[in-house]
Amino acid sequence: MHSSLRSLGFVAGGPQAVVEALLEVLGAEGTLVVPTHTPDNTDPAHWVNPPVPEAWWSVIREEAPGFDPALTPAGRALGRLSELVRTWPGARRSSHPQVSFAALGARADEVVEGHRLDDGLGESSPLGAVYRLDGSVLLLGCGHERNTSMHLSEWRSPKAPRHVVGSSLRLADGTAVWREWEDVDEDEGDFGQIGEAFEAAGGERVGMVGAATARLMSQRAVVDFATDWMSQHRF
Repeated sequence: MHSSLRSLGFVAGGPQAVVEALLEVLGAEGTLVVPTHTPDNTDPAHWVNPPVPEAWWSVIREEAPGFDPALTPAGRALGRLSELVRTWPGARRSSHPQVSFAALGARADEVVEGHRLDDGLGESSPLGAVYRLDGSVLLLGCGHERNTSMHLSEWRSPKAPRHVVGSSLRLADGTAVWREWEDVDEDEGDFGQIGEAFEAAGGERVGMVGAATARLMSQRAVVDFATDWMSQHRF
């Protein structure tokens, strides 16, 4: 699920009521998955919103406390619902220091385990797990520009550009270390266009939840559609 709580309008009970409603719909056998990415734990050399002085870069790398699934909050842009799910009793979170996901429910362990450092949004990620489990994508009050599942389509292309990224990792003894690795250079610039084409092809169900437009779709369907679209128009 990707969400914008504000788009729902007034909700009696606030974000807690929204999460409880989702869990009620999913039932005992269902699992809720949300992105809990941490853009603050990336290389400051690439920060643009806002940028920081070059003299700070080495200090930020050295002093960052290291990603801890239990302690590190989700980035502010992910929204209040993602952070609430992350801290919900029983929630599990994947170990990736930049693009983690939290899962709550029957298949939570299966979704978050094995998230490799050099496969942030690929097959070993929770996106890949949701694909294998034939899950769904819910865009609650937001558009396809935030549909992270399309990144799985990028990771599946051998022509996708790659780059070196870095993050602070927390070690078992509580110390932190800065580590770099190579991963796909993701680009969501055309996700809105892909989403419009997918909707035009009848790939999603659209309805209202409060004041928000909600889009529900098969994750396999949208990933497969985006993979084909990118092969024709991007790579």
